[in-house]
Amino acid sequence: MTADLPTRKISLAAARRIALAAQGFGMPRPSAAVPDRRHLKRVLSHTGLLQIDSVSVLARAHYLPVFSRLGAYPRALLEEAAWKGSRRILFEYWAHEASLLPVETQPLLRWRMARAAEGIGIYGGLARFGRERRDLIDDVLAEIERRGPVGSSDFEGEAGVGGWWGWSDTKRALEWLFWAGRVTTTSRRGFARLYDIPERVLPKAVLDAPTPEPAEAHRRLLAIAARAHGVATASDLRDYFRQSPDDVKARLPELVEEGVLIPVAVEGWRQPAYLHREARLPRRVEARALLAPFDPLIFERSRTERLFGFHYRIEIYVPADKRRFGYYVLPFLLGERLVARVDLKADRKTGLLKVLASYAEEGAPPETAEALALELSDMARWLDLGALAVFAKGDLSVTLAAAAGVALAQPIEEPAPPAGKADADVEEE
Repeated sequence: MTADLPTRKISLAAARRIALAAQGFGMPRPSAAVPDRRHLKRVLSHTGLLQIDSVSVLARAHYLPVFSRLGAYPRALLEEAAWKGSRRILFEYWAHEASLLPVETQPLLRWRMARAAEGIGIYGGLARFGRERRDLIDDVLAEIERRGPVGSSDFEGEAGVGGWWGWSDTKRALEWLFWAGRVTTTSRRGFARLYDIPERVLPKAVLDAPTPEPAEAHRRLLAIAARAHGVATASDLRDYFRQSPDDVKARLPELVEEGVLIPVAVEGWRQPAYLHREARLPRRVEARALLAPFDPLIFERSRTERLFGFHYRIEIYVPADKRRFGYYVLPFLLGERLVARVDLKADRKTGLLKVLASYAEEGAPPETAEALALELSDMARWLDLGALAVFAKGDLSVTLAAAAGVALAQPIEEPAPPAGKADADVEEE
């Protein structure tokens, strides 16, 4: 692709279909009774990562995108892939925030680990701690080498080299070591990380893989992001792995020159865009999915608005009395549009999937409530919850309750979680 060729133009409707297909939507869900490892790998080939988040008011964030694409699948399938020894195909690291990534991606992020060890690309307090407390960091690493796997709580109240382990300082040391790639997550205790050295966690083939030059790693990460997007702006592509403008400024033209990226103009987008050379443009997309707030399709909010005309902000950090739609709201994808949003809570004590509020988007088709009721019923079964409870809040609640065949419940009286918390639903990393 040379600069003197005319830029290809793409309609907004086509861009939506390209983006949905790139993320694995519109494909038939597995007909097998139980989706298996092959299906999980298919999802990962589309998304490239699964963002991790601690809020479990519904389900942990990394479980939900797989459900959105496969339907009901055994959660143990993902847990085995991420945290079960020789069956591991995923590892944890900072990508688009804390993420699960295919182990083959690890060499592409070693530049970030090396920079972190130099105090670059991490928050200032941790960088300063790395400079000033290298003695403690080395002691913690030696202890992990000797005892691993261990969690931060395993150090609390124990005597270490030079005295008792300091609780907060030990946590900082573990976080620095994780950023620097000196330790990685081997499993989780509840939601808390258990750390070990990479040599006892990652496959030997990954550890032995050569470390690419930073420029090559940046180029390959951009290519993964482009394949996951289908079509995207430069800002979208950088955001997927949180790459800086300086790191990718020269890489995008190189990918264009190689033919990996094709410059395009998308209808209504102010910024130039890039189409991945393998992007598919289906004639139509038949999708039905509830999307987690951290689903890769929508976690870049400005792109969600450009693609779907859907303004979306997660409100867990908003005071309860100022929330517009609710604490943990999931957009509902039907066909090629985001047509509704629901505030959900898995009440494990009562065995209910609570729809605390439900709202239709302008122009939502008549079948929205029926399709949403089906997806919510599937989610309830997947979460081992016995029934739906639809509360009388939001303009879709009456028709949704009727479609689900349940009586409309009165607005819930239980206290809303405080901003940024989900009471017992948040645990430490």
